[in-house]
Amino acid sequence: MSRLAGKVAFVTGGASGIGRAVCRRFVAEGASVVVADVNATGAAALADELGDKAISRRIDVRLESDWVDALDLAVATFGRLDLVCNIAGIGRGGSIEEIDMADWQAMVDVNLTGPVLGTKHGIKTIVRSGGSGAVINMSSMLGMSASADLAGYAAVKAGVLLLSKSAALHCAEKRYPVRCVSILPTYVDSEMLDPLAESADALNEVKQHMAALVPVGRIATVDDVANAVLFAASDEAAMITGSGIIVDGGQTSGLPSAHF
Repeated sequence: MSRLAGKVAFVTGGASGIGRAVCRRFVAEGASVVVADVNATGAAALADELGDKAISRRIDVRLESDWVDALDLAVATFGRLDLVCNIAGIGRGGSIEEIDMADWQAMVDVNLTGPVLGTKHGIKTIVRSGGSGAVINMSSMLGMSASADLAGYAAVKAGVLLLSKSAALHCAEKRYPVRCVSILPTYVDSEMLDPLAESADALNEVKQHMAALVPVGRIATVDDVANAVLFAASDEAAMITGSGIIVDGGQTSGLPSAHF
């Protein structure tokens, strides 16, 4: 397959979960990829697996200097930049009365400041290097349909959705060859669920409970989400910018038929 032939992508959160799946799909579709993660060992292992079309880079997405240096490395290595995928993220629970402010700040720093910096410098680097493509930001279905016990997470992910819309309008007004898109998944079967349970049995119970809330009867796989990211990154999505691509098995569509 070659839907991304000749493209150069920078993917945060690349060492695990959705980010790892995206890196694998992108390389399989012809792209060169920078696997970026705060987990340098995991990023390097994936880059080794992917071969000569991938390199790794440690990045703390909260730090602007890390972004500048890492994107410069992408251009120095592959000659240009076309795609930035802001996938790194963390999750913390709590209602509005219960939310711990340290948890709130951590989510703002990683889940919102990270995409702000990645979008800001991603656009600049794509344009400066002569690339063309997209900035793809990982929001969540909770960015458009909140949950009482995930108040902070929902608020931050809503911010990501509006960030992409603002950036999309900016790029369109400037006639930059850059689209900006958000991805809004439901619950995803990835390492981010691990802290929710103390054992494998408990984790399976958590997944079963989540699946019961999704109309199609299951939670998403990382490949479900990676497929949406791939589409958003490809030329097939040339007229899609400022939009949120919902990957939720129908969860945000409305209430189930339980009223009679």
